[in-house]
Amino acid sequence: MPTKAGTSTSDMADTLSDTAQNVKDKVTDAASTAKQKVTDVGRQATDKIDEKRGPTADALQSAAATLHEKAEDLPGGETVKSVAHSAAEKLESTAGYIREHDVRAMLSDVEDIVKRNPGPSLLIAVAIGFLIGRAVRED
Repeated sequence: MPTKAGTSTSDMADTLSDTAQNVKDKVTDAASTAKQKVTDVGRQATDKIDEKRGPTADALQSAAATLHEKAEDLPGGETVKSVAHSAAEKLESTAGYIREHDVRAMLSDVEDIVKRNPGPSLLIAVAIGFLIGRAVRED
């Protein structure tokens, strides 16, 4: 026959075990909910960016066409005109890339570039962080 002390120790161990399981279940549920919310926010952001791809590509294409048109009227000779046309071609290329690739493909391309060029990528990230920090601080 168990002693009174043995029974209360056993009951206490069962209670602690049940409490620990309840805490574990609540933490697991909270983590699952947080993960789902992050996934939903990421999906919404991706959808919004994808919606803007077409208009962005159109704007870049329009800027390229304008630059091509105005390049012939620029002062400074053939070198300046050549640079203007080259810039316009880059804008056209960028517009085409934006039209042809969704956000996931673009992120994959950025990831590949960063993996191939970690040093320059880090410097660019630092520079962008610095500029964002300055912009935020000045507001």
